[in-house]
Amino acid sequence: MLARLGFAVVGEAGTVAAATSAAAALRPDAALVDVGLPDGDGIALAGTLAALPWRPRVVLTSTDRDATTPEGARSVGAVGFIAKGDLPGGALVQLLNGGGQQ
Repeated sequence: MLARLGFAVVGEAGTVAAATSAAAALRPDAALVDVGLPDGDGIALAGTLAALPWRPRVVLTSTDRDATTPEGARSVGAVGFIAKGDLPGGALVQLLNGGGQQ
């Protein structure tokens, strides 16, 4: 989906541990983070990633529309939250490209 939206996908990770390691190695400009991960909390991971020295733009997502709010996402340093059903749209592109917060 991200590639179809024009983004270069440099890596994927299915766990907090793998995402933390991949981010350090790949230094992405942005990250799309699921709230529910098998080994930990995606919201906490979003905070960890957003605090990296190069300040990647982090967007939280979940199949559960009530997993967090845009405000809750921003409180940990992410730029926003988008439910998975709403991902393939302009809001995601805007957030990942540095536009307004969602």
